[in-house]
Amino acid sequence: MSADPFSPVQIGPITIKNRFIRSGANETKNKQMNPTKALLNFHQAYAENELGLTTLAYIAVSKDGRTLPSQGTMSDESVPHYRAITDAIHAAGGKASAQITHGGSFCQIKDLSTPRAMSSSGGIDKMGLLMGRPFQRAMTRADMDMVRDEFAAAALRCEQAGFDAIELHMGHGYLLNQFISPLSNFRRDEYGGSAENRARFPAEVLAAVKQAVGDRLAVIAKINLVDGVKKGATIEDTIVTARALEAAGCDMLVLSAGRNIESTWKMFGSALPYDEMATLQRTWAGKLQFAILKMSVPKIPPFRQNYLMEDALTLKAALGPNRKVKLCYLGGVQSLTAAKAALGEGFDAVAIARALIHDPTLVSQWKAGTADKSGCTACNRCVVVMYGPSGTYCPEVGNAIDPKLNQIYAGERDHAA
Repeated sequence: MSADPFSPVQIGPITIKNRFIRSGANETKNKQMNPTKALLNFHQAYAENELGLTTLAYIAVSKDGRTLPSQGTMSDESVPHYRAITDAIHAAGGKASAQITHGGSFCQIKDLSTPRAMSSSGGIDKMGLLMGRPFQRAMTRADMDMVRDEFAAAALRCEQAGFDAIELHMGHGYLLNQFISPLSNFRRDEYGGSAENRARFPAEVLAAVKQAVGDRLAVIAKINLVDGVKKGATIEDTIVTARALEAAGCDMLVLSAGRNIESTWKMFGSALPYDEMATLQRTWAGKLQFAILKMSVPKIPPFRQNYLMEDALTLKAALGPNRKVKLCYLGGVQSLTAAKAALGEGFDAVAIARALIHDPTLVSQWKAGTADKSGCTACNRCVVVMYGPSGTYCPEVGNAIDPKLNQIYAGERDHAA
């Protein structure tokens, strides 16, 4: 029997009022590593329009864990600013999730504390090449202990900041995914080789977070169903990862796909506008990067709703009917019809990003019966503007933006608290 999209669902110790989750999608509305009023307004609008759970993304667990210089970072300084946001979300009737992660070698910052970025393995640093940092270093046991503890400490700060849930980002090529994916992990110890070994460190991190917050916050993990490219993680690998995370105490898995460098098209179900992204680059190296990425995109079919359903169903079947971990379907939900289809397949919730960026009132329209399909065209231009001063918005409809200056209003640049 299909779950009613507007029925409540329990995720670990919390209950959200319906099956709709705003998927973590990097908003970058931060200033000096702290969230701004723009980010507060962004997520408050979702709570005011019937969304069950909104995810702030992504929040670095340390300064070295940032992917961008002003990336939101969970620290003692940032706690009151995030608290202002969660208070606003709660006052509007919603719940808030903090997506925490570490970029590892996928970072575009120059002020790392070490000459080389950390990753599961050493070798060429694909992102660092643009920063004059051509090599990365393999993490030692001491590094792994440090990062594990940073995740646990960040989780406790999330609790202080009033979050209801924590989502550990283990997909798309960030540090924990650099362990899971054979595209990044070439280790020969107990953390490399087999799918079981590659999932070991991410599972240790999740267990540490679970121990830190106990049964007070829901603990969620975002994972790749598949990497989508040759020699990348397969659905068989992901079944192993999912079982390891379930055993570590994960309350819900959010099922995504693709990698930020190698296969963004798999992540989005459509190609990124690389020509437009190249125009924002100030250096020839940056422009060359996007030209290469454009050439690497294979011939792909037109965008379709629920484009990750086949792999998601394979994983759900492998986990079986007695699974303890909830499953959240993600990938091309742009209509109430598509959401009902995913729930009808037995998924516990659906996660949506681009359609809600296009229109934050979408869920309230669905509840009122005044609309079915979003106007989002999956053009992915919301990803392009993410790197500008305004942070994420839909260029097709705008928000509080002067399209010529691409700037948020001055008041929204202030910190949230």
